[in-house]
Amino acid sequence: MTKLLREEIPLNPHVAGLPPYSAGLNIAAAQKHSGLREIAALASNENPDGCSPKVAAALAGLNPARYCDPACTTLRAALGDKLGVPAERIVVGNGSDGMIAAVCRAILRPYATVATLCPDFGLHEIEALENGARAEKVAMRADLDFDIPAIVAMLARKPAIFFLSSPSNPVGPALDRDGLQRILSAVTPQTLLVLDGAYFEFTDDDTPGGLDALAQTDLSWVVLRTFSKAYGLAGLRVGYAVTSDLRLARAMTAAKIPFNVNAAAPAAALAALEDEAWMRASVAALKQERQRVSRIVAALGFRVAGSQTNFLFIDVGWDSRAALDHFLSKGIIIKPWKEAGYETFIRVTIGSASENDRFLEALRVLAKE
Repeated sequence: MTKLLREEIPLNPHVAGLPPYSAGLNIAAAQKHSGLREIAALASNENPDGCSPKVAAALAGLNPARYCDPACTTLRAALGDKLGVPAERIVVGNGSDGMIAAVCRAILRPYATVATLCPDFGLHEIEALENGARAEKVAMRADLDFDIPAIVAMLARKPAIFFLSSPSNPVGPALDRDGLQRILSAVTPQTLLVLDGAYFEFTDDDTPGGLDALAQTDLSWVVLRTFSKAYGLAGLRVGYAVTSDLRLARAMTAAKIPFNVNAAAPAAALAALEDEAWMRASVAALKQERQRVSRIVAALGFRVAGSQTNFLFIDVGWDSRAALDHFLSKGIIIKPWKEAGYETFIRVTIGSASENDRFLEALRVLAKE
């Protein structure tokens, strides 16, 4: 009997050609690679303090047999009260990653242009390409800060969306008030400004978060926030978007699958919001560690970007993949950066004091080789 040849199903070309997202190596993989049991996971910017004890108490009463409220009504109301924004203009999703996907699906048409920075969070580009858009990147300055004139020049070309992470991921600096105002003045009505504030809680007290300044404009905008970092809920995947108007919020909601937030996520997020004191104490300690580690890295002769996040972006002078192997041999996971022009940089999470000391000792060895 002649075997029929299977004809290959055509793939969506926008998806088939996507660059892979570079996720941080997980602990099990690092253990297998290194042969070590004790691993310092410093690649994914998780909170080494975990999360508020109130989160565990909230999850203990959860009934997994019941669907969650797909609108996350209670969580949106709590966020609205906290931020002074109508709950109807807030969208909750599966991490801020899910919100990036939703805004692209809601806004983009094939061959539109999306602008972002370089280096920047990979999903700003990947989600744009997935929706058939073109990506244009604006490089950070040589001193690893925002190039405001270059951003203003790019905005004159009226991209459909401008993704701007402040604080920058992976570099670390945050926009000051003057820089933010210059950008807002350059945004045209044809551009949706998406301000990705995933690390906002780690910024200095006088750093603008964007919401107040954006509320004074007539622009279309989205501000992204997450519970993954400062609140320690990375494993539960819950983030949110604050939108400039109800029309945008409705479009982003329609662009999500209905139950894209599991029942545990909003319950945990509500409990975390009720214990802001825990979050603030954790962030304060991590900021002190960030300053300590940054000083030592610089003293060892490595170039390190200024940071208002819970990580550091460091030029180690080696190919970043070789640097990854070096740190893995010491039981430490870091994030090697692979974008063109930044192949000698690594991003390292600020972990516990002991984890940071392990990283610094491994970095001292690297400095001698």
